[in-house]
Amino acid sequence: MTETTPTTAAEGQVAARKPNKAGRLVFLLITLGCFVYLYFRLNGAAAREGLSLVDYMVQVFANVQWIPWLLLMMAYSGLYFLIDTLVVTRALNWFIEPVKYRDILPIRASAYIISVFNEQIGKGAMAYYLNKRDQVPGWEVGSVMLFIMFCEMFYLLIWATIGFFVSSGSTLPEAFSLIPIIALGALAFFVVWLLYFRGVILPGNQLRNRRILHAFKIATLKHYLLFFLLRSPALITAVFVYTIALNLFGVEISVLNLLGYLPVIFFAATVPTPMRAAAITFWVFLFPENEGQMAAFGFVQHNFFILFNALIGALFWRRAQRELFNS
Repeated sequence: MTETTPTTAAEGQVAARKPNKAGRLVFLLITLGCFVYLYFRLNGAAAREGLSLVDYMVQVFANVQWIPWLLLMMAYSGLYFLIDTLVVTRALNWFIEPVKYRDILPIRASAYIISVFNEQIGKGAMAYYLNKRDQVPGWEVGSVMLFIMFCEMFYLLIWATIGFFVSSGSTLPEAFSLIPIIALGALAFFVVWLLYFRGVILPGNQLRNRRILHAFKIATLKHYLLFFLLRSPALITAVFVYTIALNLFGVEISVLNLLGYLPVIFFAATVPTPMRAAAITFWVFLFPENEGQMAAFGFVQHNFFILFNALIGALFWRRAQRELFNS
């Protein structure tokens, strides 16, 4: 255990508070900007139809085929839960100790309840749960959750790049031409990252030995590839599900075209804004000819997904509590 002087600890607390305040301000401004943008776009669309904003949105919602959409989303949410749990289970088996898939189900499901507010906090709750129930070292579990979050960013970027080239003949926005450049930069970063944790770069540096980076030190290229393969069925399924769902909202789009958009929108969904405002804004921005349908779709689609996942978590809540407090 290392000792910290009072002065150093106080300085650390002040330094920690400043980024938190700055971060909250940034996300507040992003949220405000999203809602202002949505208001003017939707109000303009309503005016072109000769309707008030409320009447315009009521008309949009009235034209949705709700029952097929609801059944579709319930099935997709259930499948996502099973794939998500498999990814967490395999990562824990790779880097910490063997765990059974069925033993992770209540942990992953219960974390969805907290993820309603913030996905990263939900993963932190999983680390706490495993530490309390199975006495797995908290730092090591935290490192696995960091590994999953790190891989998720690259996994979405890979699919965004694939989607860009597959959809290159469609009407993707000009800004999407940056995706291959960003992907090349990310690839260079990943190579350096992997070589550093394998000890090839800066072999004497001790940062890689910190317990919170335990998973990265053990991880090989095989683990990153396996993560991509295990997680990808969720994205591929989402492309088909969202294509069908958009048609149920009255918007026609092909699977190949949506493949170019969806990973980028999922990036936006990771921004912790209220009601997934960033993701909703992206739908409206990317499909300006269907402002009302896209605003309704983005709001209902993303919020139903996280709320239905939380409902799945509620089904496992009593089992999770029993295992936690009887451990």
